[in-house]
Amino acid sequence: MAQMKHNAYRATLLGDVMASRTATDRRELHRQFALALRRLQEALPADDDPVIVSGDEFQAVYATVGAALHAAFTLRLDLLPEIDMRFGIGWGEITVLDRDRGTQDGPGWWSARDAIDSTKRAQSSVATRHLHTTYLPHESTGAHSEAVNAALLCRDHLMGCMDPRSLRILGGLVAGRTKAELAAEEGISRSAVSQRSGRDGIDVVLAASDRLREVQ
Repeated sequence: MAQMKHNAYRATLLGDVMASRTATDRRELHRQFALALRRLQEALPADDDPVIVSGDEFQAVYATVGAALHAAFTLRLDLLPEIDMRFGIGWGEITVLDRDRGTQDGPGWWSARDAIDSTKRAQSSVATRHLHTTYLPHESTGAHSEAVNAALLCRDHLMGCMDPRSLRILGGLVAGRTKAELAAEEGISRSAVSQRSGRDGIDVVLAASDRLREVQ
């Protein structure tokens, strides 16, 4: 785990598993969730490692908003379509209250909690039901929040309209596999993968996510 200053501005990521209480096998869900978080940390090291704080919720801290956005995107794709998540990302000062126990507090955490609550409220509306990630900086500490949230709304809507095959292809491309490799895995032609990428907005989601990853 990276050493964090006593007071620092960071991107705080909170996430929870949706509909976890209705899962038929909560032990297996927890196991899959924990494995996905381990893969996330290996692929995208955090300032503070992703850690489960309850049976269906985790938290992590990243150096930039873009890194937190990409971590949420990567984790969600890793778990879909069997498990889905919602996220809140905050930006602000973080205070370490107890270094031994890893207890933290501060505006960065408060804004992340407000953000995930905002995501949950948005999901109750037909117009924004596909939204899964919200970014809220603390007061005036983070720029471009309106633009970031507009991009997230559009990206999440495209993902929400994808079928399981398109989601698998999207996840494979994010993981670095080629369209030819994914076509072979899916038992379809390379041309079919390209057509699906254009039709379902897979390439658009990838392009948007690359740009969101650069947000400071």
